[in-house]
Amino acid sequence: MGGPVDDSDDDLSADDGGETITGTIPAGERLDKALSAASGLSRERVKALIGDGAVLVGGKPVKSGSAKLATQAEFTIEVPSPAPAEAIPQDIPLKVVFEDEHLIVIDKPAGMVVHPAAGNPDGTLVNALLWHCAHNSGGQLSGIGGVARPGIVHRIDKDTSGLLVAAKSDAAHEGLARQFADHSIERAYRAVVKGHPDPASGTIQGRIGRSNKDRKKMAVLGDDETRGKHAVTHYRTLQDLKGAALIECTLETGRTHQIRVHMSSIGHALLGDPIYGRSDSRFRPILGRLSFQRQALHAAVLGFIHPVTGDRVHFSSDIPHDMLELIETLSRSD
Repeated sequence: MGGPVDDSDDDLSADDGGETITGTIPAGERLDKALSAASGLSRERVKALIGDGAVLVGGKPVKSGSAKLATQAEFTIEVPSPAPAEAIPQDIPLKVVFEDEHLIVIDKPAGMVVHPAAGNPDGTLVNALLWHCAHNSGGQLSGIGGVARPGIVHRIDKDTSGLLVAAKSDAAHEGLARQFADHSIERAYRAVVKGHPDPASGTIQGRIGRSNKDRKKMAVLGDDETRGKHAVTHYRTLQDLKGAALIECTLETGRTHQIRVHMSSIGHALLGDPIYGRSDSRFRPILGRLSFQRQALHAAVLGFIHPVTGDRVHFSSDIPHDMLELIETLSRSD
């Protein structure tokens, strides 16, 4: 129960690692090249894992990446979890919505990573929270999340703005984690998507897991897939825009990139999404003119039972300026 719960829009770079990759590689190619293409890992990463004895082909450890197969074979790569680095306090401004001795609710700006991970060793929300608690409230964060993720119960992606709760005590962490696990947390997001959803409101269901075509992306998998996790997103249109729509999404589950993947799967990708919406060029001039460089997604509502006091608490966050500017631009008829 200690790890952060996957939220709708987790950054894939924030994954915990420690996964097993399996597949089939063809005959005739160098093993390191074939394994890289089939796994989505870099060739250098594959070579390092071969050296660590973490790669099996045909059930046997690979000795050399330069070897070639006579026939196609199945492979297994065990990718280890990265060793966590202890987060350090950093004096980074925070917008605090609520705080008591047990928890703190933050309105996170777009561009801020939630916790240190590969490629983002500092400058994160955790670094800012550690400083805030030490210098403003005289407290600390829950230790359940480990040295790299103290207090973190759930995450939202770097380029998603909005509300996030962190735990300052272990009791709060455990209580919040239970509510995320049983999906009783109230979460609502505002998003700008291409096109006008038809019907204007509905429910999207589909297992979400890593894409078979691109391991850096998530995808809606088939119902017969044993991979992935069950995911449910409810959406409703709030305002029709020129070639786009402002929608609200509420979540029954919290999966990696859930809103982005689900809306893209029905043909209504989020504007500005660099992973799931890049194929649509109609909005590039507008996004470029506004210097809008993120997915148009904002965590606007967060509600839960306070894990210590038992009170029902509810928080809301206004749509930030950059998204408002985008909505206003798309509202014009000219």
